[in-house]
Amino acid sequence: MNERHTLDAAFAALADPTRRAILARLAKGEATVNELTEPFEMTQPAISQHLKVLEDAGLVICRVEGTRRPRRLAKNGIEALDQWLAILRKALEKNYDRLDHVFAAMQARTTGKLQ
Repeated sequence: MNERHTLDAAFAALADPTRRAILARLAKGEATVNELTEPFEMTQPAISQHLKVLEDAGLVICRVEGTRRPRRLAKNGIEALDQWLAILRKALEKNYDRLDHVFAAMQARTTGKLQ
C-alpha cells in the first residue's frame, strides 16, 4: 500500500467521531471489543466494524491472547500521520514567521510616521 493510500485511509477512518473516540480510548492502553463497547450505545458488531476500518487504515492492530483479541494503537500508522502533520506544521511555522516579519515592518513604519 502506498503512502498516499495509507494516509487517505487513515484520515477517512478519523472522519468518524466514534472511531476517534475508540483511538482516544486505545491511547490509554489496549482493550477488547467488549471493553470498547462499554462507553458507547452501540452493539459489539458495530464496534467491531469500526475497529475493522481502523485496522484497515493501519491505525489499530489486534493481538491474539488465547480467546481474547485485545486491540492497541499501531505505532507505524500513528507515526505516519504524525510525520505528515509535521510537514504541515513546519509550513505553517514558516508562514507565521513571514507574517510576523510583515507585521513588524508595518509597525516600524507606523511608529516612524508618528514620531
